[in-house]
Amino acid sequence: MRLLTHNMLSSNIKGVVNGFPLRIEAEKVIHKEVDLNPDFLRNIFSKIEWRALSDAARSLGYAELPKEAEESMLESEEFLGKFHHALLEIHLEEGALVCPETGRKFSVSKGIPNMLLHEDEV
Repeated sequence: MRLLTHNMLSSNIKGVVNGFPLRIEAEKVIHKEVDLNPDFLRNIFSKIEWRALSDAARSLGYAELPKEAEESMLESEEFLGKFHHALLEIHLEEGALVCPETGRKFSVSKGIPNMLLHEDEV
């Protein structure tokens, strides 16, 4: 699961008010090289919750992202490279996503998060 995906997921358990961002418990992290696409990064930047991305990257051992970012930083090749790596090349292969409010764990297996809710959570 890429951090791009993580940035879009939240806990939808009944009664949960603050289900974002999900905390990551990593068991296995892999890196997959992807071609850099600056236009994609510039277009997706405004849709990314930056603090969640930065914290998620740090939890997976990548501390190269600044804690805060602004659109003008997209002009820097160095920043684009770091943003690209964190967003698209770091993959949570095995582990769990944890609801920040309830502590409920959603497993991640072979890079696929299982966000299905139990009957009593709907």
